[in-house]
Amino acid sequence: MTVRELDAAGIHDPALRAAYTHCRGLNARHGKTYFLATRLLPVDRRPAVHALYGFARWADDIVDDLDSSATPAERGRALLALEAQLEAGLEAGLRREGATEPVIRALADTARRYGIDRVHFTDFLASMRSDLTVGGYASYEELGQYMHGSAAVIGLQMLPVLGTVTPREEAAPYAAALGVAFQLTNFLRDVGEDLDRGRLYLPAELLAAHGVDRERFEWSRRTGARDARITDVLRAAAAHNRAVYRDALPGIAMLAPVSRPCIRTAFVLYSGILDAIAADGYTVLHRRSVVPRRRRAVVALDGLVRAVAARAGGRRGEEAPVVGPSCASPSPRPRVSPVREEAR
Repeated sequence: MTVRELDAAGIHDPALRAAYTHCRGLNARHGKTYFLATRLLPVDRRPAVHALYGFARWADDIVDDLDSSATPAERGRALLALEAQLEAGLEAGLRREGATEPVIRALADTARRYGIDRVHFTDFLASMRSDLTVGGYASYEELGQYMHGSAAVIGLQMLPVLGTVTPREEAAPYAAALGVAFQLTNFLRDVGEDLDRGRLYLPAELLAAHGVDRERFEWSRRTGARDARITDVLRAAAAHNRAVYRDALPGIAMLAPVSRPCIRTAFVLYSGILDAIAADGYTVLHRRSVVPRRRRAVVALDGLVRAVAARAGGRRGEEAPVVGPSCASPSPRPRVSPVREEAR
């Protein structure tokens, strides 16, 4: 499939093909849900998604690799080196020259082909650097500032690759919201692992609204003991996350028809993690919740059917059906602050 993807994308330079193949391997190995959804894209668009994933994975590994003995200062220097490589690679890409590092080479080529604004990459690295020094956030507003660079820009990077049937600037807020929704799900699923790294992405105001603090979370993680107030915090965080998914949902219909099945599948699988967390009794401090394999298979099959139909419609000059609210498992309702919602 790799050769077919590269040929379809018009990537013929051997070194560049090797760079994209390297990124595809990273996506397949580490981003299993993301990679599964990527397979539903037209083959010519997949290499770009692999390149974007490869870069994000590289930066994330610098910051979060628990197997590394690197100090925060050493990780910071590694991020600065990565940013320097990025800037040089993007400049070389504009001149159609190749960078030496495979991930940067593929990323620069993707940015040039699709006209992706480089500020999205620098904003991303800025948020990665903050993870080295910031271990918590006072409010959802403060967390949102961090998440612009760590999550919203991922949706904005993807948008030119996916294509839209509306002006791109109209679809951009929804793409950004979906990036945020995905990361909020990761934060909830990985709350225990993040505590091990010295970070808690649940805002202090949310904890205080339920009568707990960070120390209580650390105690629960350390001892394995449960606390009903912690469960309430996690349940409220999941409700907030579902509201962000609802905000992002209208953007799927703004995408190119051939791209909708991919994003719809990612939407259903990632929001399904929240269902898995609830089914496990919000025990994410002590175990990672996952979507059952059978459920993943059903969603992937549905996505495949939709993808085939969209491509067939494209060949006939037709537009695939617009994705409706059935993508989302929760019923629609207005979004409110999770702190206020719990007080109702």
